[in-house]
Amino acid sequence: MTAPRVAIGPDHSQFAADAVRAAGGVPVAIDSAADALVWLAPQDTAGLRAAVGATAARWVQLSSAGIEATAAAGLLDDRRVWTSAKDAYAEQVAELALALALAGLRELPTYLAARSWGELGGDSLFDEPVTILGGGRITASLLQLLAPFRVRATVVRRGQQPVPGAARTVPASGLADALPDAKVVFLALALTPDTERIIGAEQLAAMRPDGWLVNVARGRHVDTGALVAALATGIIGGAALDVTDPEPLPDEHPLWAQQRCIITPHTATPPELADRALARLIRDNAARFAAGQPLLSVVDPVAGY
Repeated sequence: MTAPRVAIGPDHSQFAADAVRAAGGVPVAIDSAADALVWLAPQDTAGLRAAVGATAARWVQLSSAGIEATAAAGLLDDRRVWTSAKDAYAEQVAELALALALAGLRELPTYLAARSWGELGGDSLFDEPVTILGGGRITASLLQLLAPFRVRATVVRRGQQPVPGAARTVPASGLADALPDAKVVFLALALTPDTERIIGAEQLAAMRPDGWLVNVARGRHVDTGALVAALATGIIGGAALDVTDPEPLPDEHPLWAQQRCIITPHTATPPELADRALARLIRDNAARFAAGQPLLSVVDPVAGY
């Protein structure tokens, strides 16, 4: 087994270097001696392009679950293996998705803001149908968390391969039929040109009037203007958003004024959790790279995620 020489950029990171060493690898500078690259600045595509060009990297590890910026920059290729963090953060993202759904259904924001005894309210997730957009690890983790609630889950994904734990799996063309019955519609899919604004006025109108939309994927999956209108007119029961469009959401944005809208600041994987999860992935992939084994969280250059 040859110790992999792994460059880390754009700046030195102790947790990433420690992860490389734990796998028996050697952290090196961004130069031709590096045969792998860990890139920790998802939006710095110009820096990533330069770093890839300066190395002999046969494997590039990206630090974000969503890699739309890298895909849009045309950096993904088949000359090297690209891996993302799409599997590293799955459990934490699914955990927040469930928490947001329960908070909405149980009207916790209202009670948290109350300063006097109010009216009884709230709803339950038990035995309800739910729909999840996306067929990856976040969905797999979310289905495990939802199992005790006895939900009947429909998964909408790019293909039709069944997802364990889901009552049914339908292709994207079946989205319209997967919305009307769902108590909660979860967004846990990758952002691509095909999935941008996948939830607009038509899809919101198809949801139950007491249904909740929970988005832990990307803000641009949702037409924000249509969502504001749907909340203002009571077309849906509410929305819980860890991601928004635009992001950060400006202080004066009308979503803040919607009583039945929960907004968290893209906090599904806060830095402490993210660093630990990413370190495990870097360690595991560096060890696999050294041993010539298949890597984890491999990106499909054609699909863009």
